[in-house]
Amino acid sequence: MTGYRSFPSVISVRCRIVELRRYKLHAGARDTLVELFDREFVETQEDVGMQVLGQFRDLDDPDSFVWLRGFTDMRARKRGLEAFYGGPVWKAHAAAANATMIDSDNVLLLRPLIGLELDPSARAAPGSTAIPPGLLVVTIYPLLRPAAGGFPEFFVRELQPAFEQAGIGVFGTFVTEHSENTYPALPVRANEDVFVWMTMFASENDHARHLLELEQSTEWRDLLSHLLDTHLSRRAEVLRLTPTARSLLHC
Repeated sequence: MTGYRSFPSVISVRCRIVELRRYKLHAGARDTLVELFDREFVETQEDVGMQVLGQFRDLDDPDSFVWLRGFTDMRARKRGLEAFYGGPVWKAHAAAANATMIDSDNVLLLRPLIGLELDPSARAAPGSTAIPPGLLVVTIYPLLRPAAGGFPEFFVRELQPAFEQAGIGVFGTFVTEHSENTYPALPVRANEDVFVWMTMFASENDHARHLLELEQSTEWRDLLSHLLDTHLSRRAEVLRLTPTARSLLHC
């Protein structure tokens, strides 16, 4: 199972709004939050109309927890957040969750171009502890200009074929959603434009092999130089994420 052949099954695109949430945690607290989240915060968020798309450990930062949450639109986001954070489950467990966190404000509010809508049966049952396979790689491009300036078209026309030539498929792409944050109790990163793309690998070794193939390409090196000089305000952020036991998104 390698490269884009490892993609999760996609049913349809219904999440018109997606949050990419990255939490900085106290040293050694990640497993505590993962266990609490998988046990208490999955079905209870979905019961009020939100979709928990995936939750992950960051391989390159032992004190980081990353997760994805989806909404049908901004009005549904406001309703869902009000219902969950004003409801009994969060009230019962907020202190324990917040005790693991240093910062929870590193949040990108995104609009899918190629979105994620995953098979609910792919999520392990409550109480499951076995870690599912897969390495989700999320690349965040900080753009010099808004995405409307043509970067998504450049990505599809120039970058995506180079990735696929190296066996790296693209199953999710997103741009900044600039709607007003109507639930200010949960801040999001404002006044910036990003383009985010995702791919899935069977393992770290699988990812490293395909990445090496990409980096050895003269065509890719030329494209990367053009990307940095023309389109990005700084170098890309790359997250290497492994799913928790109950992450819906996995290999």
